[in-house]
Amino acid sequence: MEALNDIRDTVLQLRASVLAGQGELLRAWHPYLKRPTFAADAANLAAYISFRRQDLRELQDLLAEIGLSSLGRCEGHVLATLDAVLINLDALLGGAPQPAAMEQLARRSRQANKRLLAHARELLGPVPRHRRSRIMVTLPTEAASDRHLVRDLIKCGMGVARINCAHDDEPAWARMAEHVRAAAAATGQPCRIMMDLAGPKLRTGEMAMQPAILRLKPKQDVAGNLIMPAYLMLDGSAQAEEAQPGWERYPALPMPADWLQRLNSGDKIELTDVRGRKRVLHVVERMGDSRAMVSAAETVWLATGTELHHVPARSKPGQRHAATVGPLASKPGSLTVHVGDLLLLARAQAPGLQAFPGWGTEPYAGHIPCAQPEVLDYLRAGERVFIDDGLIAATVERLDGAGAWLRVTRASSKGDKIRSAKGLNFPDSDLGLSPLMDKDLSDLDFVARHADLVGYSFIQTAADMDRLSAELAARDAAGMGRIAKIETRKAVANLPEIIVHGAGRAPFGVMIARGDLAMEIGWERLAEIQEEILWLAEAARVPVVWATQVLEGLIKEHLPSRAEMTDAAMSERAECVMLNKGPFVLDAMQVLDDIVRRMRTHQRKKTARLRALHW
Repeated sequence: MEALNDIRDTVLQLRASVLAGQGELLRAWHPYLKRPTFAADAANLAAYISFRRQDLRELQDLLAEIGLSSLGRCEGHVLATLDAVLINLDALLGGAPQPAAMEQLARRSRQANKRLLAHARELLGPVPRHRRSRIMVTLPTEAASDRHLVRDLIKCGMGVARINCAHDDEPAWARMAEHVRAAAAATGQPCRIMMDLAGPKLRTGEMAMQPAILRLKPKQDVAGNLIMPAYLMLDGSAQAEEAQPGWERYPALPMPADWLQRLNSGDKIELTDVRGRKRVLHVVERMGDSRAMVSAAETVWLATGTELHHVPARSKPGQRHAATVGPLASKPGSLTVHVGDLLLLARAQAPGLQAFPGWGTEPYAGHIPCAQPEVLDYLRAGERVFIDDGLIAATVERLDGAGAWLRVTRASSKGDKIRSAKGLNFPDSDLGLSPLMDKDLSDLDFVARHADLVGYSFIQTAADMDRLSAELAARDAAGMGRIAKIETRKAVANLPEIIVHGAGRAPFGVMIARGDLAMEIGWERLAEIQEEILWLAEAARVPVVWATQVLEGLIKEHLPSRAEMTDAAMSERAECVMLNKGPFVLDAMQVLDDIVRRMRTHQRKKTARLRALHW
């Protein structure tokens, strides 16, 4: 009995502490709660934050031992759960049962769950009956010209179409939106449109152009025997629309159309490649008057001006005709770095260039321009820099007028290549960048007219959310739904205020953008932090979008990993799951639909659902 009294006193003290902290937070938040419908949700969020400021693990164990709630699933109804525990403790201590009070508390808990469902429906649209999570799909460029693709996506279960403003342009976005609206009307399946502002995506600048050379490399076994020749499309057509599906997988070599018309299956083409090696190409098939497929059994290097000699299968003197390769497009080069190399992240926008071997007294890889050089002013020695989604890691060694001198701390044993437009992350640096760049403000004019909700990239603070709200109001879109993409360390720290300033004004949700977030907080903490974001959002009763690399292997290569299946199952805890674009996205949608439908009977948020098992 004494132990029960001690537990009851602890819970009473906890409840009093929660109420005090809740009141303090609500007083600070009051000016930003413009929507009366969010007031109760803000109160529960404040209670949850106050509740989680204490270490409750010992109390949880004690409550579980006597058969009461261990408080581990109270996100949506904090005070109702504490009150229910206190009523049950009183009953165990000999007090009178209070069934009416318990029923009222149960009703409050059910209402809290319904509020989250209602907010998700308001922001993201209705959810199919057979699953709790919606599917969001990033539209590829082809969606602007292929209305059938958009219709297939909606018929396959796409409930939210994502248009990424970092790609394509306004005419393409307009056609995508038109196709989504038309397909939704034709199928009778509603589909919202989210337009994702690009934000200040930090990237490497342009690399120096490499010589325009085309390399053909056949497949060989370990003994050097031919397994499969390399194929090449000789192209004399300047009109890309004549190309047939599947041809894009083959490299193309521009050649004169009149010369190509002489080629026939079985003919040979002799040449001396750029290395001075004599090589032979075999004509596999003529494809109309302007294209021919050829194969190479040996490695061949071709460049603009390389001379090709046609040798007919039944060659006669004087029948050989020569032609030269047309202009080949130059491509940006790359810079290879190894652990221990010194690398200059430059302010100047001169194209990136590999250093000559033996430069200086220490390993120096070369320089790469920073596409947003103003961020270099915020770096400090000792801070970390990640390049290309963490493929390469470095530390700032020193800064000067030229830029930031980085020491490479992680790269593969053979070295890794840095190319143009690769992502840069500065997890230790407080960068003074607004998430709304000039391009974003221009794009927002279009978004306000065509989208149902806007994705807000690289938000860091509540003030950033206020800025977006003001910009939307200036475009007569104050009520537009908005999704805060949580992808920085600072955004995680400021998430409660971001939620209040966002949901306090309009329909609101958060996206767990796990790509950049993993770079910011570290791979090791990603699983922990994504769980905490889910809990906080549930406490505020705002919907969550689970994003980044969901079923990525299946979408890109048609072959998922085992870990992807588990990740997709976890995604069912969110109100929406985002899939990226890719050649097998329709297959991925079917797999995801099946997984989340099955998980619906296994799990609801943090609660395991104990359906009957048949072993």
